[in-house]
Amino acid sequence: MFKKPVDAKAQQRLSGADRKKLKRTVRERFRNASDSDIDALLPPKSEVAVAKFPNRVHVYSLEGGFPMFFDIDGRGTEIFPTVYALWKVPKLLPAFVLKGGEVSRFVIGGADLMFPGISIPAEGLQSFLAGEPWAVKVPGNPSPIAVGITTMSSTEALKAGLRGKALKICHYYRDLLWESVEGHYVPNAGFYEDVVFGDPSLASTCQASDSREGDALIHQQNGSDNKEVGEAIIVTDAHSDIDPVSTQQIDFKDDSAEQVTADMGDLKVTENASTDELTVEEQHTLSTEDVDALLDKCLLQALHTTIKDKDLPMPGSTLWSSHVLPCRPSGITIDIKKSSFKKLSKWLQSKSTAGLISVKEDKHKKEITLVSVNRVHPDFTSFKPEKRKVEKNEQTTDRAASEGRSHKVLEVEEIYKPSVHVKHIFSSVGADTAKLYSASEASDIVFSYIEKENLVKPTDKSQVVLDPILCDALFKGAIKKGTTYPTHIHKKDLGPTFINRMQAHHRVRRGSESVVCKGALKTIQIMTERRQGNKKVTKLTGLESFLLDAEALASELQKKFACSTTVAELPGKKGHEVLVQGGVIDDLGRHLVEHYGIPKRYIEVLDKTKR
Repeated sequence: MFKKPVDAKAQQRLSGADRKKLKRTVRERFRNASDSDIDALLPPKSEVAVAKFPNRVHVYSLEGGFPMFFDIDGRGTEIFPTVYALWKVPKLLPAFVLKGGEVSRFVIGGADLMFPGISIPAEGLQSFLAGEPWAVKVPGNPSPIAVGITTMSSTEALKAGLRGKALKICHYYRDLLWESVEGHYVPNAGFYEDVVFGDPSLASTCQASDSREGDALIHQQNGSDNKEVGEAIIVTDAHSDIDPVSTQQIDFKDDSAEQVTADMGDLKVTENASTDELTVEEQHTLSTEDVDALLDKCLLQALHTTIKDKDLPMPGSTLWSSHVLPCRPSGITIDIKKSSFKKLSKWLQSKSTAGLISVKEDKHKKEITLVSVNRVHPDFTSFKPEKRKVEKNEQTTDRAASEGRSHKVLEVEEIYKPSVHVKHIFSSVGADTAKLYSASEASDIVFSYIEKENLVKPTDKSQVVLDPILCDALFKGAIKKGTTYPTHIHKKDLGPTFINRMQAHHRVRRGSESVVCKGALKTIQIMTERRQGNKKVTKLTGLESFLLDAEALASELQKKFACSTTVAELPGKKGHEVLVQGGVIDDLGRHLVEHYGIPKRYIEVLDKTKR
């Protein structure tokens, strides 16, 4: 809805009566919201402005502030909160939680939310009706990333096997509505330019609260004055395997009871010390200069230890999450917004200006990419990397290695079989006419024949004299009747002409699998088209030529793109077709090249949705 820039045709302040009407509409539509929640979004004494667009969309904003609500049809029946409103009141809407942060790339890229990309809780899917407003969240991050309308009820979704579209996205983080605000912001450090992960600050908060709960439990048990001497105290925490409800009676002597009390006192001191250290760490804040210096140190550490030239070019989000963050010191959280640069792109561009790295910004995807590293730069050569494990990067390396094992290297080789035209040449030099030859091997055969028959022209070593056998092999049937046959041929033209007279075959190897087929290698066809309801679908055919299993690939694409996929057999037993919901033509082609090693020249792309 806010993918393309559209100028508002009118903008005006709401009167007092219209503000009250808007509040009533919001209160009726979002019954979970309390009066204080609505006052936080639409303060009583604040002016509210409405921007009216040609497509009937109305956007309600606080004057001099952020847009809080938008109305799809301008009638007040289809009003939705913006992400700015949800960041203030996250529980305003029920929310679907994605299976992982990586899935958010597609949602904030403009794709609708499919059921395969949703994490279903253990208690089952929450009941809902078609046409209800729902939000979208990422695991570990309380701030929603998108707002949409349910396309079916929960009953219909279960009948469909939780496949198909769950939410038609109306507005999302980083769309034009979000960017239209001067001073747009993100709610926490989990929000990046093209992906959203869990809020890193929540992990440390949870650890601190767990530690305090353990202290409180120990204090409570130590302070009990009515314990009998014959009772043993069992201390449990949230991660213990012991049932905290169960009790156990053990008989002790007086000295044993005293020993238990002494041990508990020691435990109390140890826990309090760790909690104090954690509290000091939480209260410690870095200055802007410290954050800038820490960023530079982490980048140089990553450039020395984890970033290889073969991995470039690399998206800025990958550089940040997989390389820079894992290189930070233990127990310290880095927030790019607390630096002097405020944005990842500005920080990387400053390093590019300094000559340390080279970056390029994609204006369409609005993402910055690391292109190269200047490893002779003074900052790089003078930096001494720390010798320590980078756990996250090791996990990434292990995952990449496992992917390399699962997707065996593809080898495509063009080979040729001697035809009736050239069999006499092969027989003359004693070569096997039933064997398959590569282009270089076939060229060696014909040049061996020339050397044997001494057909090189004495006066011009670059010319070959054509005897009757060689002339028939190269030109019989290829020259029109009445046309004079050539008597000489240049050496550089001899090899290609001879190969063209042979039968073309191709050999495809993937791991231990190998297949040889007659004719030229058929390409993989990727085609995107529109169907009913203006929906995009992407078709993929020709997989069998490259030893790819359609069912396995469909299952993999379903998880990767968080969308539904189907496999159908093509008529005439010509293979299978994989159907992917959504316009993923570019991402699908890139996936085949990067993960399956299919050369780009064997991938044919056709987008029928472009006008």
